[in-house]
Amino acid sequence: MTLQTLFAETALLPDGWANNVLFEIDGAGTIVNVMPNAAAHAESCYPYRAKGPVLPGMPNLHSHAFQRAMAGLTEQAGQAGGAGDDSFWTWRQVMYGFVGRITPPQLQAIAAQLYVEMLKSGYTAVGEFHYVHHDIDGRHFADYAEMSEQIITAARTTGIGLTHLPVLYGCGGFGGKPAGSGQRRFLTDPASFLRLVNRLVQRHPNDPQLRFGIAPHSLRAVTPQMLAEVLNGLDQMDAAAPIHIHIAEQVKEVEDCLAWSNQRPVEWLLNNHQLTPRWCLVHATHMTEGETGRLARSGAVAGLCPTTEGNLGDGFFNAVDYLGAGGVFGIGSDSHISISPVEELRWLEYGQRMLHRKRNVLTNGSPHVGATLYGAALKGGALALGRPIGKLAPGHRADMIVIDMEKPGLVDRNGDVLLDSVVFAGNENPVRDVMVGGRWMVEEGHHRAEHGILARYRTVLRELVG
Repeated sequence: MTLQTLFAETALLPDGWANNVLFEIDGAGTIVNVMPNAAAHAESCYPYRAKGPVLPGMPNLHSHAFQRAMAGLTEQAGQAGGAGDDSFWTWRQVMYGFVGRITPPQLQAIAAQLYVEMLKSGYTAVGEFHYVHHDIDGRHFADYAEMSEQIITAARTTGIGLTHLPVLYGCGGFGGKPAGSGQRRFLTDPASFLRLVNRLVQRHPNDPQLRFGIAPHSLRAVTPQMLAEVLNGLDQMDAAAPIHIHIAEQVKEVEDCLAWSNQRPVEWLLNNHQLTPRWCLVHATHMTEGETGRLARSGAVAGLCPTTEGNLGDGFFNAVDYLGAGGVFGIGSDSHISISPVEELRWLEYGQRMLHRKRNVLTNGSPHVGATLYGAALKGGALALGRPIGKLAPGHRADMIVIDMEKPGLVDRNGDVLLDSVVFAGNENPVRDVMVGGRWMVEEGHHRAEHGILARYRTVLRELVG
């Protein structure tokens, strides 16, 4: 078996920083050996030397790819009527109008551009929370998996690792309220949904770059019976597959859930289902102290998307108590108003600083905030995506980024101080090169296919926006 080698003068390994590290990677893109202190043979024997410190690539656990094309187009007061009264719910109406026009080839073009941007920023894997299943009029495509296949093609074209999460969306509100016309492209029943997931699993077996899970959209979009049926069906296909769900993002959602069940959303989920690390609760913004502790103890991942949560006016996640109770979290770019793991981590901490009026809040026992956040997001993101990523260790995917030490904010920074500086010092992208599954997808800041992908994206935007 021929092995690819990579030599790094410094690299972040699971037990901390190491010097003169030699990585051996097999033909399938998996790390098979990691050897620190390999400097004696570095100059003569190792054909590729990283041109900066090497970090594990960041998993992006929550994405709605099509929303990349509308980022920045919803920042006008009164777009959905009632100027000065804008909210998540008015934003959603604008979003429905936008998604109602997207064709399958357009979705692929948008997703490909998004994934190039993710890779260039240091995301090496994405969880695609995919709910656009049907044609513009709401009818099924001839291939029921048409829109999912467009996402998969975009991921393969760009080289990003993908956990594809088809969404079950069955109704328009708590208690099985009828859906509105803006949701017609999303709607499916449990039986049809499980056929979709099974079809995708059967079509794409044994691909180390691809994983499948499911995403019941939210407690307002699925009934308890629907949720139970798809969870049972998923377990029969893959008892370890990821399960993602939007929950407790907005105060109105909490109020509506209380009116329906006399329980809050996270409370209801904890009381009715056994949450484990395969679960990812996206947002979980509005929780009581008791819910926060219970969620942390369950081992489920809190999927945090600070830039989108800020953009939509969601509120602040209870991060201090959650981390204090041992909770696991990862980050996502969600609506893609920003595509930067640095900005997500920075605003996670800054939100807590503003909320608590303190500095260096999310240390979790370590003095280095940036390093702590980066490491925690690696762990939670890998769990949420259900793939062997997030660690530079044997048996894990060779997903790694090389930091550009020419950036002024990083000059002479080392170890955890370097990670602190990556997260908090400046607005330049610190990523130089990106490897995914043993393949260099970004070199010297450029993706190998970025020009053609951007040209197609520009055409699609002109078609959609005019």
